[in-house]
Amino acid sequence: MIKKPAEGGQGGAPDLNDAARLEAFVDGIMEIQLKNMSIPGAVISIVKDGKSLLAKGYGYSNIKEGKPVDPEKSLFRIASTTKLFTWTAVMQLVEQGKIDLDKDINTYLKEVRIPATYEEPITMRHLMTHTAGFEDGGVGYQITTDPAKLPVSIAETLTRHMPARVMPPGEMIAYSNYGTALAGLIVEDVSGIAYNDYIQRNIFDRLGMKYATVHEPVPAELAPYAAVGYARENGRFAAKPLTFEGGFRPAGSGSVSALDMSRFMIAHLQNGQYGEARLLKPETAKVMHAPAFQFDERLPGMALGFYELRLNGQRIISHGGADPLFNTELYLVPDQGLGIFVSYSGGEGGTAASEMSQAFFNRYFPVGENSFPSVAAELEQDLQKYAGSYQFLRRNHTDIDKFYSFLAQISISVADNRLTIGSGAEQQIFAPIGPNLFQAVGGTNQIGFRTDDSGQVTHLLMDFLSSEPLERTPLINRTSLWLPLLALSAAVFVTTVLGFIPRIRAIRAMPKPQRWASRLSAATAAWALMTCAATFVIVLNMDLVDRLSRITTSLQLYLFMPLLLVVLSIAMVLAAAWAWRKKYWTVMKRVHYSLTALAAIVMSLFFYHWNLLGWQFG
Repeated sequence: MIKKPAEGGQGGAPDLNDAARLEAFVDGIMEIQLKNMSIPGAVISIVKDGKSLLAKGYGYSNIKEGKPVDPEKSLFRIASTTKLFTWTAVMQLVEQGKIDLDKDINTYLKEVRIPATYEEPITMRHLMTHTAGFEDGGVGYQITTDPAKLPVSIAETLTRHMPARVMPPGEMIAYSNYGTALAGLIVEDVSGIAYNDYIQRNIFDRLGMKYATVHEPVPAELAPYAAVGYARENGRFAAKPLTFEGGFRPAGSGSVSALDMSRFMIAHLQNGQYGEARLLKPETAKVMHAPAFQFDERLPGMALGFYELRLNGQRIISHGGADPLFNTELYLVPDQGLGIFVSYSGGEGGTAASEMSQAFFNRYFPVGENSFPSVAAELEQDLQKYAGSYQFLRRNHTDIDKFYSFLAQISISVADNRLTIGSGAEQQIFAPIGPNLFQAVGGTNQIGFRTDDSGQVTHLLMDFLSSEPLERTPLINRTSLWLPLLALSAAVFVTTVLGFIPRIRAIRAMPKPQRWASRLSAATAAWALMTCAATFVIVLNMDLVDRLSRITTSLQLYLFMPLLLVVLSIAMVLAAAWAWRKKYWTVMKRVHYSLTALAAIVMSLFFYHWNLLGWQFG
């Protein structure tokens, strides 16, 4: 039950216009977050009804120099929140009649050409709602920490690293950095102005945002104000190199101060107007903020560029951003004229922004004691159809990136007429409240499902992650299939190796065919175990910056291992077949070699399916 705050504001909540109480409330949360999450610096700005209610920095933007965070001047990397600048630029060109939201984007692209994989073309509306149908990707090329390696041309980057089209456009949301970068390129091609310059002239300059840029690295005149990114090492903060988006900069290159983001938020909340400046026409802003794609009309969906959220009954249009060193969220509540921008540098603050926002809405827009809707008996029947594994639509299909979705699956089980997601402290239980709609028991979070014409469940959406729908995981992708198979194969290999070691002398005395078959079996088993271990140690646990910025030597060398395993597997199959043809082999030996060959085949198929055979880079 939520404790009722002091009287004074909406529904008995504190008055947001009480600046002293608002600041004290935010101070208390920030103090706890910076301490408990080891965050070196943070900044927040809150606006309402065209005014700034609060803009404040916490901690340090540069620890070495003892420089505190300044809400007016400190530039925080906002990563994917940059996309809102790109989408705003697009809508400016839409209202000028230079872009049609529903026209084939190839009409506007000068250098890049999107293949006609499906009959339906991709439109700007598809890009803005992340329904273009691109696969995800980024291993080795999405970011860099070396400014000298930054590509000048967005077009060159997008041509070289074009992802496959894996879904018809308009079918389902699959969040795409590539799609946003493509929109930024269209801004360049249509306006005739370089993306960086367009954003500067038509958004930052127009709104008087003096401490804002999408240039990489930050221009020299702004460099002294750039917040340093830190990681926690040996109990201390260690400065780390910033990451740059390069040719993907329309999707994430922004560095902005909190007060300047206040100007941007106010402009959107006032339907494009900030003071005497106009960012968008009112009708354009209203179209941009309205729902544009909905998984289910009862759940949050996508506006044009913004994704929808619901907190304590309030409709929010939002966008977040995260890189290895910064975490940012921007929330707009159009019905309340309210905007919140919050950003954290370094530390362990991945959940800090969402915790801050939830605490804010609990205080200023409280909900009463949760009254759970009555559940009709028929809704509790046949819940088993929702059980199973679901995988995110935002994933890779054709490159080595695919392997990174191997463990990114959500399992749903059924017990006592309820759905359960997760386990342990992260477990949530949902009860049916409508057809294909469920609500958290004791909470307000909701999840919804889509079914096909035959009633089979096909998709899942969680309202607190409205930009990331999931689909049923086919058997071939399920961890519940591959992990037991890998475990059984590993058990066979361990038995083979352990059986070979004490018999080394006896094997030397065997006839040559048997001697070499035994050695081949042991070598195959040992190599398979090493390859499997290396897959999870080297590939799956790669540092995020290394994974997205370069193809490491260790990864290049690792990729020889699955290929050699395939060669050994083929040899093992031939050896097993030969053993069955020769009468002097015992049945035990024949079975042993057959099991080793089968286990090697299973593991080779695993590497093949997850794109780990060869150098498959995007």
